[in-house]
Amino acid sequence: MAVLLDTHVVLWYVTSDNRLSNRAREIIKAKTGLFFSMASLWEISIKLNIGKLQMTSSFDDLLVRLEFIKAKILPIEIEDAKAYISLPLIPEHRDPFDRLLVAQALNRSLILVSEDEKFDFYPIERIWK
Repeated sequence: MAVLLDTHVVLWYVTSDNRLSNRAREIIKAKTGLFFSMASLWEISIKLNIGKLQMTSSFDDLLVRLEFIKAKILPIEIEDAKAYISLPLIPEHRDPFDRLLVAQALNRSLILVSEDEKFDFYPIERIWK
């Protein structure tokens, strides 16, 4: 099973946050078929820069942890931009980072691991519990 990890999933995993579901933790601990989007890395760096996100470890430490769990960094490709354009505009879900994750999951037939139920508006599979 190949999965795309939502931004908060990795952040919660590396900080041992109890909001992370047992199912998500099991998927990550398996260390197989894990992807993490470059869009999520951008989201984290932007939020760190503007003070909207605090991390107890460094950004470089996060990258090391991604390497440790064998998560492959998923680049943003032209096909992702094309898929993004074709996504329905859902008033309840306008987050550009999330919508890019949807486009990437669609293009690569990845299952999204996320707590966010707003992803259920799209034709992708989501795992949480």
